[in-house]
Amino acid sequence: MTEFWETAFNDKQELWGMNPSQSAKFTKNFFVENTIKNILIPGIGYGRNAQPFIESGINVNGIEISKTAIELARKHYGSDMNIFHGSVTEMPFDNKKYDGIFCYGLIHLLNSEGRKKLIQDCYNQLTENGFMVFTAITINAPQYGQGELISKDRYEIHKGAKIFYYDNESVKTEFEKYGLFEITEVDENQPMYLIKCKKE
Repeated sequence: MTEFWETAFNDKQELWGMNPSQSAKFTKNFFVENTIKNILIPGIGYGRNAQPFIESGINVNGIEISKTAIELARKHYGSDMNIFHGSVTEMPFDNKKYDGIFCYGLIHLLNSEGRKKLIQDCYNQLTENGFMVFTAITINAPQYGQGELISKDRYEIHKGAKIFYYDNESVKTEFEKYGLFEITEVDENQPMYLIKCKKE
């Protein structure tokens, strides 16, 4: 996985452009409404999705597997942003508790055990009454069912990128015990779920 992303960021640099995703904008509004002051973004990439939070005065820490992406993030957003270098599968990187966690387009790249661990690790790093928001690709994506079938609803389209496609049931199965309270659909460059959980 490290090699896949290092190559991607090396070759294509800011491969998704500089505009934050719709999900990041929606989540920023939600976090501002709930007076969230500090957040963790696992899989922060080169920082485009950190931008709306930073502009709203929210303190952002990140985790990123690609050194190239971290260098790009520092170039665009300054060296103040703390980004841990490593895979989200190695969480936690600090013992800090966060008011909010925003995890965009990442969880569906992991296998079943990896997804469970990521959700649990994020939940563990939330403060009481903190929120975590995930986005995950849905089975309505046009490429669902293409490539090599790895396991139920999980396909490898490109070498090294195995994608698990969520439906409503699998969202509930994986997130229910972590304070799941809302699943909405959001259209990025493909259909995704915006999944909100609260730590009670």
